[in-house]
Amino acid sequence: MKFTRLLVALFGAVTLSQAAHAAYPEKPVRIVVPYAPGGAVDVVARKIAQKLTEQTKQSFFVENRAGATGTIGTNFVARAPADGYTLLAIDNTYSVLPYVFKNLPWNHATGLVPITVSMFAPVVAVVPGDSQFKDLPSLVAHARANPKKLTYGSGGNGSAPHFTGEAFQLVTGTDLMHVPYKGAGEAMTGLISGQIDMIFVSTPSAGSHVKGGKARALAISGTARSTSLPAVPTFAEAGLQNFNIMNWSGLAAPAGTPDAVVNFLHSEVKKALASPDVKEFLENMGGQAGGMAPADFARLIKDETSRWEEVARKANIERQ
Repeated sequence: MKFTRLLVALFGAVTLSQAAHAAYPEKPVRIVVPYAPGGAVDVVARKIAQKLTEQTKQSFFVENRAGATGTIGTNFVARAPADGYTLLAIDNTYSVLPYVFKNLPWNHATGLVPITVSMFAPVVAVVPGDSQFKDLPSLVAHARANPKKLTYGSGGNGSAPHFTGEAFQLVTGTDLMHVPYKGAGEAMTGLISGQIDMIFVSTPSAGSHVKGGKARALAISGTARSTSLPAVPTFAEAGLQNFNIMNWSGLAAPAGTPDAVVNFLHSEVKKALASPDVKEFLENMGGQAGGMAPADFARLIKDETSRWEEVARKANIERQ
């Protein structure tokens, strides 16, 4: 009898839990962007939040918690209740964090549950609109002949563009001077104003400046040219066969978030990405819709994290 009552109690608890998850979301859902407003991660997160609000009839809103290469906002989410009401707008910077910091306040491998990728975006090598360099081979040749003379900017030490710049130097055999800014937006402003010679950014960050003539794109990652910047050759076409870095951004939740909630969010984001307005939005940014399953996204993060270990070691990047 005791065993039967225990089974009934357990079954009742499971049923109540399933019912609670089935009702999700019952209150507003916060999406934490661990960077300042205006960047590609922030802009895409706001578009996805808008669509999820429309689809679920419940408010999804973005909250910026910037600082320390995204670790302030990420730690906030990792420590939040695992109920699906606090999410993280995650991007490829997450993969380099173990090589930037000696100690992270959460477990990098298990502290978050990946939900899905919202957007993939190629990386573009960009110089000022009035730069002497008209193509990538001429820039590489000049950089090889003049070590430490050319500068490249990034959104800060340990940011994804910083690691991309280090990877570029390893592939090309060049020695550039890194100039860290407080954010990707400031770095782009520095490029346009002539403070730095080049920058590695995603197509969403570079597109409008290139089309407006304030910046010149020398090469773009990917196996084919971007429809948003069709005149820009791929890195392979420009002579770099082994440089194919792709930016991505998506959503994650605190570890322990119920599978039912994670799967629901994956399904809703995938639905949003298939809508005509979001497709057009991403294409205009030079991006490509994601939508991969949570398990596949987790594998992507693991593979990317392993990939950057070699770059950090060869570039002698010191952890803080």
